[in-house]
Amino acid sequence: MAMTGSTPCSSMSNHTKERVTMTKVTLENFYSNLIAQHEEREMRQKKLEKVMEEEGLKDEEKRLRRSAHARKETEFLRLKRTRLGLEDFESLKVIGRGAFGEVRLVQKKDTGHVYAMKILRKADMLEKEQVGHIRAERDILVEADSLWVVKMFYSFQDKLNLYLIMEFLPGGDMMTLLMKKDTLTEEETQFYIAETVLAIDSIHQLGFIHRDIKPDNLLLDSKGHVKLSDFGLCTGLKKAHRTEFYRNLNHSLPSDFTFQNMNSKRKAETWKRNRRQLAFSTVGTPDYIAPEVFMQTGYNKLCDWWSLGVIMYEMLIGYPPFCSETPQETYKKVMNWKETLTFPPEVPISEKAKDLILRFCCEWEHRIGAPGVEEIKSNSFFEGVDWDHIRERPAAISIEIKSIDDTSNFDEFPESDILKPTVATSNHPETDYKNKDWVFINYTYKRFEGLTARGAIPSYMKAAK
Repeated sequence: MAMTGSTPCSSMSNHTKERVTMTKVTLENFYSNLIAQHEEREMRQKKLEKVMEEEGLKDEEKRLRRSAHARKETEFLRLKRTRLGLEDFESLKVIGRGAFGEVRLVQKKDTGHVYAMKILRKADMLEKEQVGHIRAERDILVEADSLWVVKMFYSFQDKLNLYLIMEFLPGGDMMTLLMKKDTLTEEETQFYIAETVLAIDSIHQLGFIHRDIKPDNLLLDSKGHVKLSDFGLCTGLKKAHRTEFYRNLNHSLPSDFTFQNMNSKRKAETWKRNRRQLAFSTVGTPDYIAPEVFMQTGYNKLCDWWSLGVIMYEMLIGYPPFCSETPQETYKKVMNWKETLTFPPEVPISEKAKDLILRFCCEWEHRIGAPGVEEIKSNSFFEGVDWDHIRERPAAISIEIKSIDDTSNFDEFPESDILKPTVATSNHPETDYKNKDWVFINYTYKRFEGLTARGAIPSYMKAAK
């Protein structure tokens, strides 16, 4: 019999459709989590067996090690069922602030371990359509278990905020290092670019494109080695990566942010003076974004190598090649890179360095790294680099750390009210986004090493990495 009128699906109210979607997402997450937990447990057991074989342990020692590991697995299951919240951490200091939240140094009360807590306002995530990006970051930090990527130990949420509990890297970030120094030497630049090559390649091997490689996202650990952070763009673009965004932008920087007729020294000084403001801006800066990303006619992982070329230029020259008075002007220079990518004669750099920058910053089909990362590693600029052991060797610039909670490599920030309930002001009434809270479902995560460690992480777990 023919159906007349609207179908049951089309007559469904938006509220009902949303409830159906929420139920579907909840069930999918529940079963995918069960499968993932089983796979992770098996993987940890295999790692343990492999390490014991490599250490040549006797049967009795193996039995004791397996027994200790089983107790840890049991403890992990118990601790996973406990609810983690703000009350489990003591806030020590604000160490970073951005457009959607801030980063605090915190101490976990039961273990005394120090972490960096990234706090993101849910209302802002919804309003600025950033839910997909923060979900991407959380998922990638769970999957990318690498020495080259900042480690996430926990994630949780409350009514107002999302929380990422990350390892605290006391060396600060590359942006701060570059602001402190006029330029880096070629030897120092070689070290940091080489490490970043390995870091970028580690996420490319997982099938991710970072899309937002810039000095702000290159963190330095206690020994001065590089780790990648900020993976919010790994599965999509935000407005700041779209051509029309810069066409329609009425945003301008302070009037002293001018580059007309400046020599390279003045350019570097002006760039550094205004750099921090650019980092905090919701607009951001297109300085490090590859032209093919703006064009939106398709791009691939090679866009990350363009960004690395821009950073290398900034390290050696003192400012990035396309910096301008406004983001619109910067965008125009990036798109017109064949004319605007020039080297100031008053800042001499080697032909090897210049050649590599031009191999990074060129048409994507001719870009170095297209056949694979080995093409980059074999470039003459990296002559003498011990790629297999670079992370074990001393960093080019040593980091002085006085204690586990030393924040001397970070800027000073005033306290904020982000953790207070009063944050839900009349602009963001709680009822406006409470109904949308389901989009943050399954955000919670707990890492095995984080929950089972009391004091130092067991050496055999470290060795199994």
